[in-house]
Amino acid sequence: MENTGIISLFQITATLLTGLLAGLFYGYDCSVIKGLGHLQNDAYLQAFQSINKTIQNPYFFISFMGSLLILPVASWLSYKQGAAFYLLLSASILYFIGVFGVTVGCNIPLNDRLANFQLSSATESEISLMRKTFEHSWNTWHRIRTIAAVAAFGLTILSLLKQK
Repeated sequence: MENTGIISLFQITATLLTGLLAGLFYGYDCSVIKGLGHLQNDAYLQAFQSINKTIQNPYFFISFMGSLLILPVASWLSYKQGAAFYLLLSASILYFIGVFGVTVGCNIPLNDRLANFQLSSATESEISLMRKTFEHSWNTWHRIRTIAAVAAFGLTILSLLKQK
């Protein structure tokens, strides 16, 4: 495969992986968060604990970690591609800070705190307090990473359009 073929393969892969994650976060923001928000406190926390366990699967990790790895490689390979390089570099930085950084620095610590919460032995006031301290903060950070993921995806699409 010639050099431009390899560059295109990495750009397309970066776009696909970033798009999958942006779609997951967007869909989650549009539906799951709103649906969970209507549940009673104990059901909300139980559902969120279950989702947090379930999301840790190969499908998620391929797109989540794959984007983190493939975006910089696609950027590097596109160095002589002019605007495509800068778009991919911007997508890489945005993804690293706004998606990976927010997830690792904000959402995962909240998820871990919720995972360690013993719902079955908690009182109603403890359950209510856990939801109040978890829900708003988690949703805010999730919205930030959703916006970053969608923006990074958009930048990868633009990079394909700007290939030389």
